[in-house]
Amino acid sequence: MKAKIIDGKAIALKLRGEIKAQAEDFFIKNKRKPGLAVVLVGDDAASAVYVKNKISGCEECSITSFAHFLPSATTKKELTKLIVSLNNDKTVDGILVQLPLPKQLDANKMLGLIAHEKDVDGFSVHSAGNLMLGNDTLVACTPAGCIELIKSTGIEIAGKHAVVVGRSNIVGKPVAMLLLAQNATVTVCHSKTADLAYITKQADILVAAVGIKEFIKGNMIKKGAVVIDVGINRYDGKLYGDVEFDACEKAASHITPVPGGVGPMTITMLLQNTLKAANGK
Repeated sequence: MKAKIIDGKAIALKLRGEIKAQAEDFFIKNKRKPGLAVVLVGDDAASAVYVKNKISGCEECSITSFAHFLPSATTKKELTKLIVSLNNDKTVDGILVQLPLPKQLDANKMLGLIAHEKDVDGFSVHSAGNLMLGNDTLVACTPAGCIELIKSTGIEIAGKHAVVVGRSNIVGKPVAMLLLAQNATVTVCHSKTADLAYITKQADILVAAVGIKEFIKGNMIKKGAVVIDVGINRYDGKLYGDVEFDACEKAASHITPVPGGVGPMTITMLLQNTLKAANGK
């Protein structure tokens, strides 16, 4: 029996409807829309597409977007000046600096300049630290989207063994912390993990975030597991996940497709974070 497909597009659409309604309530109470500033430095094609989609998402959800497009030669001083000005702008509730940045700009230092209450990407040391401590904070968007997708299955996370394959600061580590917060027992695997398949076959919930095309094979999946595929790998003009979909679909109870799974949730959670920041929560 094939797994049920977790439709990220449909779930994101429903959430965006709720975000729009809440943003409209915010406008009635505050006489302005929630505001998101998006900063793009350079001419990276993929980044430009992401920024375009974020601006489009804002329009869809009654959130004002402030787009700042800077040249590749932008200096640390220039970007710092912009971020500080956005920190002080009361019409801007969230600030997102699109990664990657040109090599002359230290991403960690630049992200660290963003006021923590406006860090809607959830990448700063402040946000990551609060997540680790279990404090309320703005959470990295893709990990937050993963949790929403798991919850959409109706399967209880508490008490389950969740295995995260990948330990990046953007997905692997934060999604592990979020799963812990939901009372799962969490194992984090990585490139040095011995006998990876032995561990993944124990997972009631498996999150694949390694960035390698079809890395997780069907024989690495526990029967009835929930499989969340975070990977986006481009080959010959097509998109592939980190999971060998056709084989894993036969073993899992629920699985996300690529595209159409985690991807649509990332910008949606960014919009939700912007609304949360606007409300000061």
